[in-house]
Amino acid sequence: MDIDIISEKENPMLHRTDVRFEVQHDEATPARLQVRDSLAAKLDKGSDEVVIQDLDTKFGMRKTVGYAKVYETAEHAADVEQDYVLERNAIAGDEDAEAEEA
Repeated sequence: MDIDIISEKENPMLHRTDVRFEVQHDEATPARLQVRDSLAAKLDKGSDEVVIQDLDTKFGMRKTVGYAKVYETAEHAADVEQDYVLERNAIAGDEDAEAEEA
């Protein structure tokens, strides 16, 4: 799986960089977490600082175009993103919410 960065746009107000990327893959569309880990490694960030928002594969193609948000810290990601997005990307959400459930 090869990842190429198409564009990067700084978003200092939300402490993140918006990244558009392209993934070349030989098999089926890779899993969201696999793409997240590969993108995080390419950008030299932690996996919990990268949120994959969108993956789009055209039928029959071995190319996926995606959109990710790369935060400065995992805490910034937890503050900004909605809970279902954090769950989808396997990022620990607010500890307060977890404490209330217990």
